[in-house]
Amino acid sequence: MSPPSFYFCRGRKVPANVFERLRALVLSIFLIAALAVPALAGPFEDAVAKFANDEFSDTDEAIGTIATSGNPLAFTIISALQDGRLAADPESKKVFITQPDGKIVDAATGVAVAKLSDGAAAVRLNNKLRRVVEAALGGLTLLSPDVAKRIAAAQSVLKTHDETMLPVIDGVLAKETNKAAKLAFAEARAAILLYKADATDVEKLEAIATIKARGDQEALALLTGLGGDQPALVAQAAAGATASIQSNLALWSMVQNAWYGLSLGSVLLLAAIGLAITFGVMGVINMAHGEMVMIGAYTTFVVQETIRTSYPGLFDYSLLMAVPLAFIVAGGLGVVIERSIIRFLYGRPLETLLATWGLSLVLQQAVRTAFGPTNREVGNPSWMSGAFELGQITITYNRLWILCFTLAVFAILLAMLRYSAIGLEMRAVTQNRRMAASMGIATSRVDALTFGLGSGIAGIAGVALSQIDNVSPNLGQSYIIDSFMVVVFGGVGNLWGTLVGAFTLGIANKFLEPVAGAVLGKIAILVLIILFIQKRPRGLFALKGRAIEA
Repeated sequence: MSPPSFYFCRGRKVPANVFERLRALVLSIFLIAALAVPALAGPFEDAVAKFANDEFSDTDEAIGTIATSGNPLAFTIISALQDGRLAADPESKKVFITQPDGKIVDAATGVAVAKLSDGAAAVRLNNKLRRVVEAALGGLTLLSPDVAKRIAAAQSVLKTHDETMLPVIDGVLAKETNKAAKLAFAEARAAILLYKADATDVEKLEAIATIKARGDQEALALLTGLGGDQPALVAQAAAGATASIQSNLALWSMVQNAWYGLSLGSVLLLAAIGLAITFGVMGVINMAHGEMVMIGAYTTFVVQETIRTSYPGLFDYSLLMAVPLAFIVAGGLGVVIERSIIRFLYGRPLETLLATWGLSLVLQQAVRTAFGPTNREVGNPSWMSGAFELGQITITYNRLWILCFTLAVFAILLAMLRYSAIGLEMRAVTQNRRMAASMGIATSRVDALTFGLGSGIAGIAGVALSQIDNVSPNLGQSYIIDSFMVVVFGGVGNLWGTLVGAFTLGIANKFLEPVAGAVLGKIAILVLIILFIQKRPRGLFALKGRAIEA
């Protein structure tokens, strides 16, 4: 059947050739559009190929073109360039991305390839290009749906204060709804305006006020980096903001040192509590106390290794399991030591010092034989990992949890000594051993339990120290001298004195370190303690008792 010679359109006759021509026109438009796609992709591919020229100027141009191309591969290419995973072949002009999983793709097309070309080498960067890369990545992630990524991108723009990002920042800032991200974008915009050559004085003054409100080291660097060719009003405002930030940072530095001192004090307190009990009740100079701390740390290591190999899902509970086990292991060993060695040396402090020092060497060698001389890995559970910002200071979760744990142990120990039967007996023996014995208290049993309690507390101190220090046979040696200093300074046998002494020495140490250095700081503290003991031989809080007063 032959096609009709005409068609009806809205009641009118239209020749068939008109529709044929119209159809041909539509097909031509589609063909032109299809052929135009490679032409539109040309600038992007040409920019990618410039990486193969091995010229910093070409690399700079390529980064700018790719970042503004809107191509979905742009972020992948520039992040690979930043990480050193972008390689280029100068001969074939091919550029390749090595993905984090080891696979290789063509940077221009995203198509997987079998291997890198023989002549391919990593694309080089200098310091200027690294800043350009950071700015480009910041611009590419400014529109990310993830708030954290948007904030990180704004922080990157703030550091580079690239003027080309100002339109993007303005557009994003107008649409942003998240309060934290909006503040980050406002600070990034202020950093750009601060260094923008044609910005007005009013804009720069507003930018200085925004940067001043930020008040951290980044803000200080931005203000101090301004050139001397600024208008007088802007220079004066920048100088005032710089002085204000420096004063504010000095105060925050003191707060940070105080926090570090509290953190160190909590560690010293945890290591010294057990020593305060044994030294105060029994008068024994236990040089093996540090090895009880070490045993607690190795108990934690054994618990974590068992969980890693058999019950990996319980790793976050490993420390909670290790605390009672470390107390039992170290406390049991303490009872054995008291019954087998210490009880024969009461009243002879120098001999107990030598015996326990020799015992510490034996325990260290035993641990070296069992676990080896190298450090052992003890991991942080998820709830003890990371940190958070408080003002201008950083607080790590592991130090915070150790401080809370130390205060909890201290409170439990105080309650036990005050309200339990064994606690009352220990206090009685501490104040007057002969009178306690005449009242029917088995002082030998109290001595064994006291030594076991002190060793057990040292064991759980090892659990905490395993999270912030190396677990090795020498772990206890790092804290034994400081523990004795805390006990003597605070008052022998007085737990409140141990608490005050630990935090006082910890804070003093952290404030002296920046001025005198770590070694001279410790020497200065030792000298101060010696001078203090000359005036108060019984320490800050001396125990009252007939035996002592006599």
